[in-house]
Amino acid sequence: MLEKLMMYFAFPFVRYAVIVGVLIALCSSLLGVTLVLKRYSYIGDGLSHVAFGALAIASVANLTNKMIIVLPITVFAAIMLLRRGQSAKVKGDAAIAMLSVGALAFGYMLMNLFPTSSNISGDVCSTLFGSTSILTLTVSEVWLSVVLSIAVLVIFILFYNRIFSVTFDENFAKAVGTKVGFYNLLIATVIAVIIVLAMNLVGSLLISALVIFPALSAMSVFKSFRAVTVFSAVSSVICAFIGIIVSILAGTPVGSTIVTADVFLFFICYLLGKIRG
Repeated sequence: MLEKLMMYFAFPFVRYAVIVGVLIALCSSLLGVTLVLKRYSYIGDGLSHVAFGALAIASVANLTNKMIIVLPITVFAAIMLLRRGQSAKVKGDAAIAMLSVGALAFGYMLMNLFPTSSNISGDVCSTLFGSTSILTLTVSEVWLSVVLSIAVLVIFILFYNRIFSVTFDENFAKAVGTKVGFYNLLIATVIAVIIVLAMNLVGSLLISALVIFPALSAMSVFKSFRAVTVFSAVSSVICAFIGIIVSILAGTPVGSTIVTADVFLFFICYLLGKIRG
């Protein structure tokens, strides 16, 4: 098995998949803790469907660089959800559900009305579940993922204390002079970037798993914010690496295999938490 694995790693597309997969899993887990604590766990699902709709628009327009449309639309949706979700007439959870269903239906309708290939079902399946896209990355896509992932990590480390305060108590953060609006805007932008990157890894329908499961696994075992964040990041990277390797060796879908690894880890952590009391 080791020889077979080394043979696969001789191919550039396998190395690209591992690099991008690990980086995306790391970034998703860091912000996942914040989203779970802010009761916005489902926002990953909603934004991924927005990205799917934007991707359909870019495909119909025959754009070679789809990121030009997908990233700005997803960032805008994230900002609207996080900044106005609690003050608007349509509250956060309802807004996410409405946006999620509407964007998914709109994107699928566009792909059927203006088909760009003869295999619409295959294109939709690949976009929704990330079945093959992570194994067909180009060098430019890899570098883009690396740069954006590093930017996300730097932002999280630099503003860790502010993100911590905004996550737990926005009113107290305002009282001590923290610019809550700015940091919510920052969190929304970073989340949108992660969602767009993660579409290549697990697809639109499974992105929430990358955000939620590592955070919940860590919360089942640890209590402090720092410990939860560190464990969430480490476990997410390990699950992503194992998922990609298993999918290559066993021929299973990459996204589904990674999510399965995350689910198994969650149950293990949940049992450990119960044993520890």
